[in-house]
Amino acid sequence: MITGGASGIGKIMGKLALQRGAELIIWDINQMSIDTTLAELAAYGKVSAYKIDLSDSTQIKSMAALVKKETGTIDILINNAGIVVGKYFDEHSTQDIQSTMDINALAPMFVSSAFLNEMIAQKSGHICNIASSAGFISNPRMSVYAASKWAVIGWSDSLRIEMQMKKTNVNITTVTPYYISTGMFEGVKSLIPILNPENVAEKIIRAIEHNRIILSMPLSMHFIRLSQGLLSIRMFDWFAGSVLRIYKTMDHFVGRK
Repeated sequence: MITGGASGIGKIMGKLALQRGAELIIWDINQMSIDTTLAELAAYGKVSAYKIDLSDSTQIKSMAALVKKETGTIDILINNAGIVVGKYFDEHSTQDIQSTMDINALAPMFVSSAFLNEMIAQKSGHICNIASSAGFISNPRMSVYAASKWAVIGWSDSLRIEMQMKKTNVNITTVTPYYISTGMFEGVKSLIPILNPENVAEKIIRAIEHNRIILSMPLSMHFIRLSQGLLSIRMFDWFAGSVLRIYKTMDHFVGRK
């Protein structure tokens, strides 16, 4: 099951899963995208889709019950859905903040909670949470988005340790990619190459297959995280802001229309 599975890397991962012999369940808010995706992916295997607003925890609970009734226990959950506002924090409305935290941070927790007990009972399952490199690196015009992704990383890896301690055989993978060329971050300009969505989707599916704990992309993100540990905050700000120009990447942000 993939949330946000009717577009972007969610849609690509769905196709890859079908090609590997899986049955696919898509959750998405956009009915037009759902219809298009169902038509495109039907040739690859069994696909079902449900229209849902992930900012509504009541909908999550009722939709999870419907999926269990119609399909049964899911084996792999990919929490992929997300939004970004792309403004300075003082320009955010209350709704901007609420929606970003609801969809990016709380929805993965609520969706996972809705299916986790069945995974534990069957002693198998995998939850993959798509976070972001923004969960490691502070960035202007991304304050609330970064906060939501920091929350996902902390929760996701804590959940991994809990599942190991309880010997549930439920595995957790946390994914922290840089900008991906899907339209979500349209207008972003970066010295670090923006990621190809097909490559990202393939790497995520392989990470699930090989039970990777954390998947960060590209490899240069590991060097940036190392620099955070070695440099003072002011020195890292200079390195990230003036040398890599990460702090300027959102200056021309447009986003998906």
